[in-house]
Amino acid sequence: MSITSSSVTSSSVTSYEVRGDIGIIWINNPPVNALSQALRDGIYAAVNAAQDDATKALILICQGRTFIAGADISEFDKAPTEPSFNKILETIEQSAKPMVAAIHGTALGGGLETALACHYRCAVGTAMVGLPEVKLGLLPGAGGTQRAPRLTGVEAAIKLMIMVKVNWLMLLQH
Repeated sequence: MSITSSSVTSSSVTSYEVRGDIGIIWINNPPVNALSQALRDGIYAAVNAAQDDATKALILICQGRTFIAGADISEFDKAPTEPSFNKILETIEQSAKPMVAAIHGTALGGGLETALACHYRCAVGTAMVGLPEVKLGLLPGAGGTQRAPRLTGVEAAIKLMIMVKVNWLMLLQH
C-alpha cells in the first residue's frame, strides 16, 4: 500500500497535509502552541478545506512539547476578530469528517476546549489537561463547562474544573 502526502494549506503556525485518506492539521506555534489569532485562523481554514477533499478523517496534532496550552496572553488587550473562537469550535464539532485531537504535554483552557470540540481525543499517558482560568475566577468561555460533563460525566468534569490541571487518565476512570 502506498501513501501519498500533499500539503494543502499552510500559514505561519499551521499547515494542513493529506496523507492517504487522512487529513492532518499541524500546529506549530512555539513555545506552547498558544491560541493566537493566526493559529485560530489556520485551524478554521484547514477544517473548512478538509470538508471538500477526499479525506475520511482529520487529526489535529501539535509539534513541540505540548498540545495547545491555552490562550495567547499577548492578545488579551486586543479586540476579538472573526472568526471567533466559539465559531472555530463549532466548525470543528460540525465537521462532516470525524476529527481526532492528539494530545501530548498539556491541553489547558482553550486547548482543552479545542480537544473537547473534536469528535475523538487520544492522549499520551502523561498528558495533563485542565481549565486553569477557574483559578483566576473566570469561567471557561468556549463551552468547556458544557462539553466536559457530556464526555466525562459530571463527577469527573467537576474534578477537572476545580483541580485546575489533572492527568488525562484520571478523566477516563469515572
